[in-house]
Amino acid sequence: MKKTFKVFMLVLMSVSFLAFTSCTPKDEPTPVTPTPDNPTPDNPTPDNPTPSGDSWAYLINETPHEAVVNGNTLTYGDHTYTVSGEFDFESPIPPDQQLSEPTAFVTFTNIPSGYTEFEAVYNNLLGKSIQGTAAMIPMAMEIYARDAALGERCFNLICNGSATVSEIVRILKTKFNYSPYSPENDTYVQRYLPAVSLKDAAWNNGYNPSEPYTMEMCRSVNAPTETSITGYGMCYYVYVLAPGGWDSFQRQIQIWQALGSDMFKVFGCSALYVQCKPIYGTWRGLK
Repeated sequence: MKKTFKVFMLVLMSVSFLAFTSCTPKDEPTPVTPTPDNPTPDNPTPDNPTPSGDSWAYLINETPHEAVVNGNTLTYGDHTYTVSGEFDFESPIPPDQQLSEPTAFVTFTNIPSGYTEFEAVYNNLLGKSIQGTAAMIPMAMEIYARDAALGERCFNLICNGSATVSEIVRILKTKFNYSPYSPENDTYVQRYLPAVSLKDAAWNNGYNPSEPYTMEMCRSVNAPTETSITGYGMCYYVYVLAPGGWDSFQRQIQIWQALGSDMFKVFGCSALYVQCKPIYGTWRGLK
């Protein structure tokens, strides 16, 4: 009888304990906002990269702001973008001219935070000039590295056709991501590639450009040409001057303008995403 009573009491105590613990309120975890100093596993930072995404993915932010244009400068939140200079496609090029001096510039404080800002910057300022459209190439590359889906949307916005976008994305997939077959410290993977075309970025300074970021350009030796197969318009050949990352510092790209349009599109830009010189030093990333 005593043994049966002991078993009964043990069962009763166990049930009471389980009932108490199930009714006791648990402390809810305090939400953590990811920042460069306080990352979370799903929001990696340069100092704490994780396999879940790019080290700068935490910078993606689709909060909308008003795009305010004042002359040749656009302000979006606390980001600014400025276009200056021009291309002289009319004057003949002297035989001894190297075309190494920039004549057109785009200066910006930050990479657009996401597609919302990117679209506003393109539609309201940068897409209305050759140099502005050209400068959006490294911006789209950086967004693609942070978030591939958003980056591809950015390329679809600024490029003249799906074939151009497909070729860019095909290469960037391999340039920004290690494959299972990549050797250790694979120099083909170059996450810093979006910075290479910016002023003062060089292989021997960790591809860290001066700030505010600037893209410098001049006309190419090739004259503008009319197009008809890909749509009626004019194709402009431009040199992006980037002496710090490739042996040939004149990186020729093609910017296209449809007949009757005041907007420009990227026609070709492979010179800005081909293999550059391997980095020496630490890349701090782009803001």
